[in-house]
Amino acid sequence: MVTIQDFQRLLQTGLHSLNTGQFENAKQAVNNALSINPDSTQANFLAGLVENALNNHSEALKSFSNVLKYDPKNCAVWVHIADLKSGFGEFSEAEKALEKAVEYDDGSPNLKQMVGLVNSKLMKYQDALDWYQKATHQQPNNIGFLLNQATCLMYLGKIDEAEEVLVSIIKIQPAIASAHWLLSGLRKTKDQQHVTQMKSLMQSFCFTPNDLAYFHYACGKEYEDLEQWDEAFNSFTAAAASKRTSIKYDESLEQEMYDYLLATCTEEWLKDGPDGYPDESPIFIIGEPRSGTSLVEHIISAHSQISSAGELKNLLYCINQLSNTVGEHDLTPQLAMRATNCEPFLLGEAYMNSVKRVRGNTAHFVDKLPSNFLFLPLILKILPKAKIIHLRRDPMDTCFSGFKQLFTQAYAYSYDQSEIARHHARYLYMMEAWRTRFGKRFLEIKYEELAMNFEINAHKIIEYLELDWDDNCLRFFEQSTPVSTASSVQVRQPVNTKSIGRWRKYENHLQPMVQELNKHQPK
Repeated sequence: MVTIQDFQRLLQTGLHSLNTGQFENAKQAVNNALSINPDSTQANFLAGLVENALNNHSEALKSFSNVLKYDPKNCAVWVHIADLKSGFGEFSEAEKALEKAVEYDDGSPNLKQMVGLVNSKLMKYQDALDWYQKATHQQPNNIGFLLNQATCLMYLGKIDEAEEVLVSIIKIQPAIASAHWLLSGLRKTKDQQHVTQMKSLMQSFCFTPNDLAYFHYACGKEYEDLEQWDEAFNSFTAAAASKRTSIKYDESLEQEMYDYLLATCTEEWLKDGPDGYPDESPIFIIGEPRSGTSLVEHIISAHSQISSAGELKNLLYCINQLSNTVGEHDLTPQLAMRATNCEPFLLGEAYMNSVKRVRGNTAHFVDKLPSNFLFLPLILKILPKAKIIHLRRDPMDTCFSGFKQLFTQAYAYSYDQSEIARHHARYLYMMEAWRTRFGKRFLEIKYEELAMNFEINAHKIIEYLELDWDDNCLRFFEQSTPVSTASSVQVRQPVNTKSIGRWRKYENHLQPMVQELNKHQPK
């Protein structure tokens, strides 16, 4: 006979397993609890947390929705639903759920923190900051709260305030690796004081590979500031190796996706079939990460008629929604197949509807997701009046810049010299094909030319966009627009040529990358 004690024991086991990262054990325990009492709000809420941890987001949404049947004013459930909806790209639904969470606010700092996180995902960074500050007001020494506050301040360009928060974190708990990493990126270092501190911490504590990655990337950046090239490279290599241990990357699957798109997206494919959605407002900026896409985004969003919506995954969300596969966001051959089989007008219309909440009030908006280069022909088909700007940068500078950068949840190929080189060769091959087939339909800008002849190329870009010139484009670095990419600090500075050819400082160390690029890139 099953007792209440048995049920409670299963919930305790599930919660303990969840908190200790044993997600499959947690799922088994919570499923057993639900078999005893399927209407339990506790069990369904825990099931939502477990499914979310397992990245089963659609199942998590079902479990949280089950809680609302019996407890419709549960603010914690509403904020988790808002979080999931934002992850699905359903921004309007996310905002509605967020309003419910705030309406039923139970006063807890954790709720305020979650409301801040969702606002950040909705790119409402000032609102996010306000909620983070409310949370830290209640728990001023909560490291997680402070880290999110510092990150948000950095996105908003409030560098001095971000630095103050990060320094306070390190005073409270010196061994917080991500705080050191964020701090290292705020300014150019002038001495080895911080590096020495980080080295000492790494020797004194036992860190996870992920934390070691934070420390090593921070050390690499500061050694590079000090022009200690060998020490910098050794740190970058250690960082990438640490991060690579937690990354799943299927190179053959990526190759299969590229092959499918290249074989399918021909000039004939673009001409055939029904018309797309005739909207002139989108501007897509594409290319490899670290190729100058954020720079161009900041230049053109300084124009009075252009707003930046950031790096939107809405195109991927809409592809999945139209093919009834909500919650699957990975770039796979299956996604590519779904994309090319979508009805063009419906996909273009769905995309435009999905960005209403984030595109701003100007005549045009920028979607700067670099990996949209994969779907350049698809964009031409579904949004034939959209503008596309492709940033092209020296392959070695691009690859090395990616290799020495920590990306939190993207670009899994970037943590190994050979893998990033082969990926870049695939990108070059694809862009050569798109250039041959559709070259008259998009503008290609070389990063080096933009940096060396800034004003001429800025005018060229605005002319391509068919807009009148705006002098603000030359003063792009004075903008207060939030920037949440890896270039959030750099794009607030005037254009310079310091990064051109930077890889040559490490040439002796980068031979695996050089050889792989020479071996695979198109001639």
